[in-house]
Amino acid sequence: MKLSQLNPGEQGTIVAFTDLEMSVKLMEMGCLPGEVVEVERFAPLGDPIAIRVAGYQLCLRKNEAAVIIIQ
Repeated sequence: MKLSQLNPGEQGTIVAFTDLEMSVKLMEMGCLPGEVVEVERFAPLGDPIAIRVAGYQLCLRKNEAAVIIIQ
């Protein structure tokens, strides 16, 4: 399942990425495999998505969140 498919309040564990180039950027921001990530809320038009990972809040565009595969 992709992170972009979760609803606010749901969480999952990062297991992989679908885009190598984007994965480097995401890992630099703390989205590492094995980290638990929770969707906190969506912006009014649905993009970006506010998530909580590694104890801090991060906002991602939907296309960035779609790169993150969770379990």
